[in-house]
Amino acid sequence: MRFRLAATLLLLPAGLAAHAQPEDLLPKRSAPAPRKPAPAPAQPPAKRETGAPRLVWPTSGAVTAKFGAPVKGLPNNGIDLAAFAGMTVHAAAAGKVVFAGTEPERFGQLILIEHTGGWVTAYAYLGQVKIKEGQTVKARQIIARIGKSGEAKRPGLHFELRKGTSPRNPALYLPIRL
Repeated sequence: MRFRLAATLLLLPAGLAAHAQPEDLLPKRSAPAPRKPAPAPAQPPAKRETGAPRLVWPTSGAVTAKFGAPVKGLPNNGIDLAAFAGMTVHAAAAGKVVFAGTEPERFGQLILIEHTGGWVTAYAYLGQVKIKEGQTVKARQIIARIGKSGEAKRPGLHFELRKGTSPRNPALYLPIRL
């Protein structure tokens, strides 16, 4: 490592130079500014919990809204995927359908699937539901078709993963796409 030294040259008028003291020749330094406390370290990324179901992507399509991103002033409790109307939606893991119908507030056509260990996946903004409440489904089974229901502005899928009622970031549990 190389350092470069720099010096400050102070020129005094001839009459003052004879009376100058060595400390007068040094540049004046102000008192050091009080140090600000170091910022708190960033929170480590959430980690995958043990016992979670092994998920598959419920549909193809790019992620258009990430987990936690604000949507209408509220954090997104899932991820949104771009898709064309009519594309298939697959169960992300095996489980039992605990709700299949219309949720009139926000999500439109909605499916909730309960998985072992108290995990639940939610599929919203659907166009056509292909399964019934109480039905057992396998991972990758077609459960719906993409549509535009609820608050959706365009066809796509809103996908959530929850442990009980607490949302988890689905991206941590889905396989990496190449």
